[in-house]
Amino acid sequence: MFDYIFGLFSNDMGIDLGTASVLVYIKGKDIALREPSVVAMERDTKCVLAIGIEAKKMLGKTPSNIIAVRPLRNGVIADFEATEKMIRYFIKKVHNKKTLLHPRVVIGVPSGITEVERRAVRESAEQAGAREVYLIDEPMAAAIGAGIPVHDPEGSMIVDIGGGTTEVAVISLGGMVVAKSLDVAGDKMDEAVVQYFRRKYNLLIGENTAESVKMKIGSAFPLEEELAMDVKGRDLLTGLPKTVKITSGEIRDALADPIKKIVDIVKNVLEETPAELSADLIDRGIILSGGGSLVKGFPELLAQETELPVNRADNPLTCVVRGTGVYLEELDNIKKSRRSKKGNI
Repeated sequence: MFDYIFGLFSNDMGIDLGTASVLVYIKGKDIALREPSVVAMERDTKCVLAIGIEAKKMLGKTPSNIIAVRPLRNGVIADFEATEKMIRYFIKKVHNKKTLLHPRVVIGVPSGITEVERRAVRESAEQAGAREVYLIDEPMAAAIGAGIPVHDPEGSMIVDIGGGTTEVAVISLGGMVVAKSLDVAGDKMDEAVVQYFRRKYNLLIGENTAESVKMKIGSAFPLEEELAMDVKGRDLLTGLPKTVKITSGEIRDALADPIKKIVDIVKNVLEETPAELSADLIDRGIILSGGGSLVKGFPELLAQETELPVNRADNPLTCVVRGTGVYLEELDNIKKSRRSKKGNI
């Protein structure tokens, strides 16, 4: 009863606390915020200068007294203080300032993190002002957000390729039957592009440039018509600005190693899936979500490697946060169900 009353006066929210970006869903509304997971602060005092979009613009461009950092790495908290400040900033930005009640928060977390890391996420949200904090595994949240009928007695497979982690799970009857988490995803693809330019062209490029190249002409599978673009950076031999023309075939070569690791973990999950659920996947196939799944040709490559139908979710970037939102909407019913089960024991 109290949860219901409190819910009327607070903006309860679901958060996709991603390595690359943070998305926030407001209960009863929709996605209210989508900003990069970047914090800019003074090096000595740790005073925060910018968070989100403004902070990302500073990556690789700050003077010596300012640092722009990603407080989450590989899906877990690398800088607790910066993460807390970032969450606090985003909560304040979307929370109804007219209400005195703090929000309940549902946060998506990688399925492979430890209890210590889960506690760190929960504590950072509590310190940032959350009244109650609930955690949901990202593959389950992504599956719910993608519209997969997770409570059906048939198997469904989700592959969520985020910024820091790739989450793969086979889901049936509301639970994850087989799940694996890999710390290779969008960020590792960007790093691979950076290293390719350094190795082949002696050209130093930044994170933002690498991500832009990956999304514009990068591919996991040969394209019908190959693409090309000019890329600007600093020549490592002369120290001067330099421009090189790059093709999609070259970027495909650059991305080959991280993409192979993602394909391999999908195969590993399939190998561990019970036979009855494997049979279901022949018809249901694999659903892709997450920003990393937007690399051109990913569905085609995965379909070729697994011999299963592969489809990208309608809104791959928002699947996890929409899943936390659905969980948030059903939170009161879930709590009632748990209390009922305890009472029947």
